[in-house]
Amino acid sequence: MSSTRIGLFFVCLAGVLWGTGGLALEILRDHSSMSVPTVSAYRMLIAAVALVAASLVLRKGQQLVALVRAHPGRAVAVGLGTGAYQALYFGSVATAGVTVATVVSLGLAPVLLAAVDLVRARRRTAPRSTLRLTLVVGAALSGLVLVSASSGQDAVGARPTLGLLLAIASGCVYAATTALGSILLASDGVDPLALTTVATTAGAVGLVPVALAGGGPYFTGDPTALGTLAYLGVFTMALAYGLFYAGLRTTRSGSAVIATLLEPVTAAVAAAVVLGERLGPTGIVGSVLILAAVAGLDE
Repeated sequence: MSSTRIGLFFVCLAGVLWGTGGLALEILRDHSSMSVPTVSAYRMLIAAVALVAASLVLRKGQQLVALVRAHPGRAVAVGLGTGAYQALYFGSVATAGVTVATVVSLGLAPVLLAAVDLVRARRRTAPRSTLRLTLVVGAALSGLVLVSASSGQDAVGARPTLGLLLAIASGCVYAATTALGSILLASDGVDPLALTTVATTAGAVGLVPVALAGGGPYFTGDPTALGTLAYLGVFTMALAYGLFYAGLRTTRSGSAVIATLLEPVTAAVAAAVVLGERLGPTGIVGSVLILAAVAGLDE
């Protein structure tokens, strides 16, 4: 298997892990009344601790120091961007509803990055490749709309205009963060684990004020809630982003974002299997379209 295919496989695994986060959040809500911003902050804090520990065990200290010295602003920007687009997305969910937030936030990023890829390669991209990319993006977005519509959530929230603006901002920040991470990883000597560690630590610091502003409770003693928080931090954040940035080394940012649309597919399937929610024909067709789009990626 080529390095590009391995990279795309890592990104797909990251999307699958992110997709389990919704189910974990539902379990956490059953055992704790902590707000979503508080959970998000804990998720990144736990991930930061896990990544620092992994870096020490794997003797990646030199790579961490080298990254901070060579690209301090960019590495921190990736982390703050990661925290920002999550906060914007959750704000969109609260004001415009799950469907609008998911479709706009996750759907805008691949369109923006695919357009950038086309502009950069306009002189060396054959018409057939351009058509293929257009079909892949179209299938991915169509599938995302169908999967989101099949979730059974209200399509419009109490403040749809504000929610739409937050979703657009989330999608733009998501695209910019992914592109910046890809550029960083293309630099000589930048290690994916080092980037994940620095970015996650910066994102955690950025999310703490958001969590405090969202109100308490800030703590829980429930064993199930604590275990779920640990899972969210270690698997859906530390491991998932480690795989994502490792995959970005050999995968175009536009292709990577399309591959991460496996997240809503995984979430829908997990909800159907574990919670007994009905996926329905619309959700099945949407999932197939997203899978076909990922299979159609050329790297």
